[in-house]
This record gives sequence, structure tokens and C-alpha cells, in this order.
Amino acid sequence: MAGEWDTATIDEVAERVAMGPFGSSIKVETFVAQGVPIISGQHLHGFRLDETSGFNFLSPGHADRLKNANVQKGDIIFTHAGNIGQVSYIPESSKYERYVISQRQFYMRCNRQRVIPEFVVYYFNTPEGRHKLLANTSQVGVPSIAQPVTYLRTIEIPLPPLPEQRAIAHILGALDDKIELNRRMNETFEEMAGVLFKSWFVNFDPVRAKIDGRWKKGESLPGFPAHLWDLFPDSFEDSELGDIPAGWEVQRLGDLIELAYGKALKEENRLAGSIPVFGSNGQVGWHDQKLIDGPGIIVGRKGNPGVVTWAPTDFFAIDTTFYVVPKTECGSLHFLYYALLGHDLASLGADSAVPGLNRNLAYMNLQTTPQSTVLDAFDRQVKPLFDKIYSNDLESRTLTALRDTLLPRLISSELRVKDPERFIGRHA
Repeated sequence: MAGEWDTATIDEVAERVAMGPFGSSIKVETFVAQGVPIISGQHLHGFRLDETSGFNFLSPGHADRLKNANVQKGDIIFTHAGNIGQVSYIPESSKYERYVISQRQFYMRCNRQRVIPEFVVYYFNTPEGRHKLLANTSQVGVPSIAQPVTYLRTIEIPLPPLPEQRAIAHILGALDDKIELNRRMNETFEEMAGVLFKSWFVNFDPVRAKIDGRWKKGESLPGFPAHLWDLFPDSFEDSELGDIPAGWEVQRLGDLIELAYGKALKEENRLAGSIPVFGSNGQVGWHDQKLIDGPGIIVGRKGNPGVVTWAPTDFFAIDTTFYVVPKTECGSLHFLYYALLGHDLASLGADSAVPGLNRNLAYMNLQTTPQSTVLDAFDRQVKPLFDKIYSNDLESRTLTALRDTLLPRLISSELRVKDPERFIGRHA
């Protein structure tokens, strides 16, 4: 691999390679509300540190006492036990100036006169790099890399000139940037739809505006055209859930939906295809056949009971899930999606050794429902947002496939960047 490029061991290109703290050094009782964030496996799902899931924190003083486990922007984090093989770096755009790695991690700080962290991370995500990283793995008990620091130092990697490293990182990083932008845009679109749901169906803002005299017939308010106001009543009435808009109903979830069982699908059959496969905590792969005509809603049944996921197109739901079948009284999937997110389904566990959602208990939950004209109007408002989410997801899948195709070819020197210094200059 790496053709005419030089090679070097990690020991030759690293300023530091060090382990995380002892297991007793970080406990739940040492967590604080704010301070130095702790990196765990959930933050290492991509090439870059993923901060979207939030952090637990240690006090600055506690982090100071674990100085050997303190990491900073540019450091590369590896997992050596449990979910081994995770490799991510902390980008310059990360939120915090320093972090503490957890007990199952170790890290590398690059000598940037010889290698940049992006190149090292991309290398360890090629088949060759991943094979080398995991070659010293023990599968007895919890999977682990034996003597991870000592072993990492011995691994030899290709070492192109720095301008070529930067060019490779720029090409792959630009694809990652667009994938990340699409993800953030989709979060925003889904949040916008959720804000509208809360305004209409939780806070009943249009009804309150009428009652308070903030709206007069025929008028439009910002973001709310006049013809939509006509769909909402101008008074409340009592119900089992307290005051609700006049003419609306309180129904049990079991009157609105059926939670149908997903179907077993072996892991080896979730590796390829055009149909997304959903498990109890989101998408878990691809298949060549659909189970359900989409779009649809998946609800975790076992493992992560009560987790609600949106499926934007035809999908396959595996047997750790339920999928939602609307009843004719309430056919709006968008309404049902946000309604289900508002129920604490995770607390409705089945009485079994494996945590599971008891759908009969879920059916007993109460939900305020409007007339079909309001549901139709809500669908018209939020469907364009969900269409954009789906479009971004398709684009990101294409970009991911392109990146994964380019990655081993660029890192192996099979595909070279001509005049990398000039390339970087043009794209700086």
C-alpha cells in the first residue's frame, strides 16, 4: 500500500500516545452539571468527534487530576475495549477546549510536522488500516486490543508529503462537511415541524389568540395565514386532559393506531439493498425487499423500548420494533409521529427479563385529536419539510458511498492529487 510514499510507525509520527483513566477514576457520582466533557463511545461514530448526543462532565479540578487522560483539538481517540475499532479525531471546530477520555479509550497526539490527524483517522478507516488496528485483538470476554498503547506505536502507516495529506483530507473532509450539513439541516427541519405541532396541538396557540383578541377574521399573523385561523375554534371545553379546543376529542392511542410487530431479519441480510432497515433505535442497515410501504413510524419494542423513529420511504422493520398502522379516524402520520414523541412510551415496559414496550399499556394513553381539516392543514405545512429531509438523506447516502469509494484509493496512492500545493491553494 502507498506506492512510492514513505512509511512510518505511529511511534515515529506521534507526540504522545496514552491510555484513558483507571475505571475507578470516573464514576457517576463524580459527574457535575458543567465542566470538562467526558468522551465515550457514543461520540465516536464517525471520523470526527460527534457532540450531538451531549456529554457528562467532570469538574475542572477532577480533570486536572486526570491530566494524562486530557485531550484537546486535533487529538485522535481510539476505543480499546468493548466496541473496538472506533477512531475519531477532535476537530478544530469542536465546542470545548479540552476533554477527558473514558476508561475504554486511548489517544494519539500527532507531530504535525510529519502527519495531520485527519490523514491518520482516514487511514485507520480503510480496510488495511482497520485490519492492522484490530490484529492484536482478544475476543475472550469483552473484546479488547491487547496492550493498546504499545501496540499502536508499532503500527506502520503510509506517509505522503504533508501537502498531499492535506489535499486528501480536504477532498474527503468536504464530503464529510456536506454530509454533516445535511444532518444539521434535517434536525432543523424536524424541529420546525415539532414547534408547529406543539403550537397547534399542545399549547393551542391559535385558539388562545382568538380568545385573547389577537386575531380578527380575515387577518393574517406572521407565519400563519388567515385561512388557517378559520380551522380553529375560539373557545375551550373541559376534557379528561383538561381544557381542549371546543369540538376536539380526547381518544386513546389504541383508537388511533395499531402497533404491528416487525419481522425477523438476520444481520447478514441487512448489509445491502435500497430499502432501509429499522431497529429499536433507528436505522440498522439496508435490505433488498420492503416490509411496509412508506413513509411510516417505527416504535422500539425491545432493547430500546419506546424510541420513535420516522421512516421517510418504504422500509423494513425488524422484530425488535413495532410499526404504526393508523386507523381511519386519524390518518395523519406526521401528527401521529409527533404525538407519539410526546408520550413517555419508554416507561411502559413489559414484565420480562428483556426490557420491552407493552403495547396494551401504550394503547391506554390519551391523546387530544382535532378534526380532519386541521390534520390535513398540518400535513400540508410539514410535508415539504419532511420531503427536504428525505432529499437530504438521499444526497448524504450518495456522498457517503462516494467518500467510501475514494477513501481507500486516495490513502493507497492508487488515486493521486496532482500538484497538491496548488490544489490546496485553490481551495483554501
